[in-house]
Order: sequence, then C-alpha cells, then structure tokens
Amino acid sequence: MQPRDTLNTPQKTANYGVMTAADFTAPLAGIPLPPVERWNPQSCGDSAMRIAADGTWFHQGARIARPELVRLFAGLLRKDEDGYVLVTPAEKLSIVVEDVPFLAVAVDAVGEGESQDLTFTTNVGDRVVLEPGHGLRVTGGIPYLHVRRGLEARIARNVWYRLADMAVPCGPALGVWSGGHFFALGPA
Repeated sequence: MQPRDTLNTPQKTANYGVMTAADFTAPLAGIPLPPVERWNPQSCGDSAMRIAADGTWFHQGARIARPELVRLFAGLLRKDEDGYVLVTPAEKLSIVVEDVPFLAVAVDAVGEGESQDLTFTTNVGDRVVLEPGHGLRVTGGIPYLHVRRGLEARIARNVWYRLADMAVPCGPALGVWSGGHFFALGPA
C-alpha cells in the first residue's frame, strides 16, 4: 500500500487571528503536493523563518497567522541531510525547526480491534492514516508520527491521551491497531 501524500486544505476561514484545531479539521479536499524531492535549484539562502516546537510558524520573528499561508509553506517543506528547507524549482531556503515541523492535533478512529484505522490531522491540514508507511515512534516519552517524505508531527498531548485510552495489550507492549498493524505506545 502506498502512503497517502496529499496536502489537504480546509475551507477558508474569516478568522486570520489565532489558529485553532477547528481551522484544520473542517471538511478537507485533497490537493497533490508539489514534487519538492525532485527540485534541486542552484539559488540557496535563508528564509528567516522558524517553526516553533508547538507548531507555530514565524517569519522574521512575527507569527504567521494566516492558515492558508502556513499550508502553502508546509507543502514546500523538505528535510535534507543538512536540515529543513523550503524549496521551489527556482530557490532553496533554510528554515529553523525547533523539534519537528508539524503537530498532530486530532485523531479519528474507524472500526475496532485489528480492523481499526486511525487517521490523524496535523496543524497544517495533512490527514495521515497510521500504517506502516506512516509509522509511530516514541522517543524520550514524546510520540511522533511520520507524515510524509521524512517529515514528522509531534502528537499533541490531548491526542496522546486519546491513544492511551484506545491502547490494548499485545505481547509485552501496550499500543493501538491501525492499518492492520500494531503500533506500540509503551510497555504493558
């Protein structure tokens, strides 16, 4: 099964102030992501952008408040050997990422037991089904989800608690089933 790599954009919102989970969990329409992995422009520089550990995006120290603009930049994000970059066919600009670029802000469960599918929504509107191509890892007690192309989302605390509520034992571990596979959350 191929991982599902699409950038999903919620309906437009009139509130360009503080972004909430509701800004990203509205009905989503899939838009193919640009092929950033194929772009290798000669022009390189610094974007003067930063993604804080809480998933907030900044440019020149000011928070980027428009969800549509954050989603646009998120679609141009790539992780190279030397760090994170925003890339277009003409330009590659470095970007500071304090932890990982995304935050998983919601999870929906369909089915139950070994037939369950868990779909996560990120702070930039990506919808990701937990499956082998989009795995889960826990490092230092912090859970992360592979979103796309080596980019990860830290799982928000409320979402982590929801996963913990769904956890079932399997051998020596507690975890969740999704996409026909068991994903360990920690020891049983």
